[in-house]
Amino acid sequence: MKKSRFKEEQIVSILKEVSAGAKVAETCRKYGISDATYYHWKAKYDGMCVSDVRRLKELEAENSQLKRIVANLTLEITAIKDMLPKKVVTPQAKRACAQAMVKDHGLKERQACRLINACRGTVRFKKLQKGTDNELKDRIEQIALEKRRYGYRRIHVMLKRGGVKVNHKRVFRLYRELGLKVRKRGARKRSIGDRKLSLVAKAPNANWSLDFVSDTLCSGRKIRILTVIDDYTRESIGLFVDTGISGKKVAEYLDRLIEFRGKPGGIRSDNGTEFTSNAILAWTQSNSVNWHYIQPGKPQQNGSIESFNGKFRDECLNETIFFDLQQARELIENWRREYNFQRPHSSLGGITPFEKYEQSRTGQEHMNKEEIPLVMTGSV
Repeated sequence: MKKSRFKEEQIVSILKEVSAGAKVAETCRKYGISDATYYHWKAKYDGMCVSDVRRLKELEAENSQLKRIVANLTLEITAIKDMLPKKVVTPQAKRACAQAMVKDHGLKERQACRLINACRGTVRFKKLQKGTDNELKDRIEQIALEKRRYGYRRIHVMLKRGGVKVNHKRVFRLYRELGLKVRKRGARKRSIGDRKLSLVAKAPNANWSLDFVSDTLCSGRKIRILTVIDDYTRESIGLFVDTGISGKKVAEYLDRLIEFRGKPGGIRSDNGTEFTSNAILAWTQSNSVNWHYIQPGKPQQNGSIESFNGKFRDECLNETIFFDLQQARELIENWRREYNFQRPHSSLGGITPFEKYEQSRTGQEHMNKEEIPLVMTGSV
């Protein structure tokens, strides 16, 4: 209905004019109202003052509000009674119950969720149709088969690098559905001991870490690998593979690395005989490189290289059968390149060591992907 253009105070004033002796017809013509409107006002407001009219208006508004509250409560009670026989515990049941309240009883979604104590996100959740994950499953399985030691986190990074926008929780769910969980290989218990603060690299070439890893050829002959990494970029600078590595060979290999990489600010290693030999002592003096030895029996002081060695063994040595020394050198060098240029590194925020090097280099020579393989030929 159209709202009256007269306020309650004006209506009371018009009624008082008629009560004071004015004729009804003249008053109606004066204010442009009909006789029916006048008598409607008279029936409603006759004998009232302005304060009474205002109070009446407030009471009408309050009454209207109470009616709406009662109507909503009645509607909610009716909806709850209809849902009483049903067991509403699981998210699916809550979703169905809320949808029924909205459809059958005209409740708002917010009301329905409040009555059954459900989250609106649960009610609005729409399950993906079957088959929508098949393509993503195939991609996850393909990566897992190519990189058998990759867990779901690293697979998620590889998917993102490939342009696939997907949540890591969804990748984890599909990863488990496919039964691709990586089995952890057993490791002997180690004593942690007291930790000592070690040098923290703040730029490429600030500090290198060295260590040895051993493996066996298919013929049963043992081989040794000298691993060298940059502590800042986590880059595998070189992997020297041979059947025997002396201190002299270590020094020669370091000279070769410096030709391509530049001289490091310092080198960290354990107290192995190769690293404490006279050849290394002479090399450090001639090259003016600070060589830091960790405490005996505390490999955790050289954690960067120990972590790298674990990944190297898990993803390369344990996954490959070497038939001869030359094949071992080629396959290990291929893995080193993949580690530097393709494999996402968790401690670097999901980027590769090469990308970390590119971000942090300041005036240094650009590292070329087509660099000469840093594998020396040794005597067999």
